[in-house]
Amino acid sequence: MVLQQLQGLLSGIYDLPQRYDVCDFLFTDRERLPASVRDTCTDEQVLVLDEGEIASVGVFLDAQLLGRLAASNPLQALTAANIADYWTALEGVSHFLYLAWNVGHDRPVCLLELELQAEIDKYVSSWWLLREQDPQRYPSQLHRLLFERTRIDQGLAAQRCDLYREANQYAARFCRRLQRQLSAGSAPAQREALSELRRFYRLGRERKMVHIQRHG
Repeated sequence: MVLQQLQGLLSGIYDLPQRYDVCDFLFTDRERLPASVRDTCTDEQVLVLDEGEIASVGVFLDAQLLGRLAASNPLQALTAANIADYWTALEGVSHFLYLAWNVGHDRPVCLLELELQAEIDKYVSSWWLLREQDPQRYPSQLHRLLFERTRIDQGLAAQRCDLYREANQYAARFCRRLQRQLSAGSAPAQREALSELRRFYRLGRERKMVHIQRHG
């Protein structure tokens, strides 16, 4: 399934253990969403129910979106036609993995961290796929497409527009520096970028912000 492939892609990039399968937490029935988001046009939502010492997680992805991804698998060919659906599904998988990693290390997670990491994951995984699918072409327009041309949906974001904007801006700074490393084209530069990605993934929120401010 595409979601398992996406989980494998991100887990490989960040050297993460795969203790859980995202498909075991997946649901596609919109009626199971909380009333506050059920009537929106969202195609993706990760829900966390805190029950004391136990946290329950659910990953909602729209069935039609999954159908389109199955018919046009971005891991085989990432194109302008499927990249929006790819980013939507990847965001759900990114949130799931980041929650799982932090819970497994008994660390709290805030929404800004989740959104920041998801934006970085979209850029990094897309770069990896595009280079793998066409090694002779450097995806130079990817940063502009993701961070400059993408717009926040005011209806879906509701009161969180500022938070999503902040996450996007910090991710853009981080990925701009990463782009300079990756565009060098040398194997040492790419290994350095991969090492930085893995270190950054494991930092807490405050240290992530400081890192970007110093080096972004």
